[in-house]
Order: sequence, then structure tokens, then C-alpha cells
Amino acid sequence: MSTPGMQYATDLTDGQWQRIEPLLPAPRWRPGGPGRPPRDRRQIVNGLLYLNKTGCPWALLPGCFGPWKTVYDSFRRWSLQGVWSPVLDQLTQRERRLNGRAGMPSAGLVDSQTIKTATQGTTTGYDAGKKIKGRKRHLLVDTSGLLRQVVVTAADVDDREGLKQVLTRLKAAGVARLRKLWVDGGYQGEAIRTWVANQKKTHKIDLEVVAKPSGGFTVVKRRWVVERTLAWLMNFRRHARDYEVLTRHSEALIQIAMIHLLLKRIK
Repeated sequence: MSTPGMQYATDLTDGQWQRIEPLLPAPRWRPGGPGRPPRDRRQIVNGLLYLNKTGCPWALLPGCFGPWKTVYDSFRRWSLQGVWSPVLDQLTQRERRLNGRAGMPSAGLVDSQTIKTATQGTTTGYDAGKKIKGRKRHLLVDTSGLLRQVVVTAADVDDREGLKQVLTRLKAAGVARLRKLWVDGGYQGEAIRTWVANQKKTHKIDLEVVAKPSGGFTVVKRRWVVERTLAWLMNFRRHARDYEVLTRHSEALIQIAMIHLLLKRIK
């Protein structure tokens, strides 16, 4: 059922906005101060959710969200400030606790997805295994498929190098409970196993490779969880390809997609 005033299915309900509003940067403008009053932050977020879901170009955002350049500028500024990662973290921890689990996971799964690019943006490469020129998304999710970290690189970056970047960011974010990671065959090797095991001073992270059985289609134990997360992501048309010039913006829009999924669970 639509909330009064909603124009699109992607618009936030009052309850969803109340949950996310305190997590966003407060407006810097003060009444009587210099400059123009800021745009309604709720409409800016609604514009980002609409763009992410429909895949429309920035310049074709409906006017109800305000000037598209204003929406883009807020997105660019918030992405540069690293706003989306803590917002996603707060909503993810809330969802886990509602399901009777600790806020921080002790186990997770890592996988990558190579995707074509649709711009002349920087940081692109050729994935010889997938025969795709573009970028690669490296995702770490918990055992229920909720996103914990994402790194976007050129497509020719090895999965093991991508894993190093993911865990380095995770460590910088202060996630300390991780003990176990399930991965596919692209992460094999004693060198990466040793590197991962030595990332914590107080404990080691166990890297377990879950091999895919030979033969026809098989649902692989553990790995299906992260593959489902990638399928969730592809339901947002903006992510059918990588349309962003900067990988930082690609990562931010992936986080926004997962934020949207979590907000939809709030009535």
C-alpha cells in the first residue's frame, strides 16, 4: 500500500525515512545564513533509489526529485565522505539482531562478478577467464547474504588480490569478529591462505575453498548465498553494467542497492 504523497514504488515510506534520516549528514545551511536552503534530503534519497532501480541516466531523473545535478552533487559529496558504508552497516546490524544474531558476523563468503562497462571511465581491464572487458565487483557477505564489504576494481584484477583489498577495508572499518570465510576455486593457493590467516593479531581467519562438483547444474553448499546476493544486485537495472566513471561511485550505488533492500523490510 502506498504512503500518501508517494509517486514511485521506490519512494521511502515515513517509517523507512525515520530509520535512515538520522544516519545521513545533517544539512550545513542555517536559516538566515548564506547560500540557498538545501534540497529535501528525503527527495534526494528517493531520487537515488529511483535511479538505482530503473537504471535511468542522471539527466533523465524525474523533476519531482529536484534538479538532477543537485541529486548527483549530494550523491557525489556523500560518497566522497564515505556516508553509505556506515549507513549500510547500521541497517545490517539491526537486521541481524532482529533475527537473533550478533551485530557483527563471525563467518562470511566472498565472490566476485565481472561486469561490462558502459562508459569511458577509468579503472577498466580485460578478464581473460570470462572474456569480458570492464570491471570486477568483489563482495563479502555474511551467511544470510547481507553485504559487509564491496570493492570494485578493473576486470583484470585477480580474485585473490581483490580479497586482499576487501579484507584490508574491513579491517580499517573495525570488523573484528570474522573467523571463517568460504570462497570458490579462484581463491586457492598457499600464499593467499597465509596472507588471510595473518590479518588478525588475536586470531586467524580460516579460508575454506568450496569446490564446485563436476557435472551439470548443482547448488553448491555455502556459495549459493553470495550468488543470491549478486542476483539481488542485478535486480537493480543500474547494475546490469557499470555505468560509473569512478569505482567509488560504483561501490556507493551497490551499497545503496543493499540499503534499499534492508529498508524494504521496514514497514
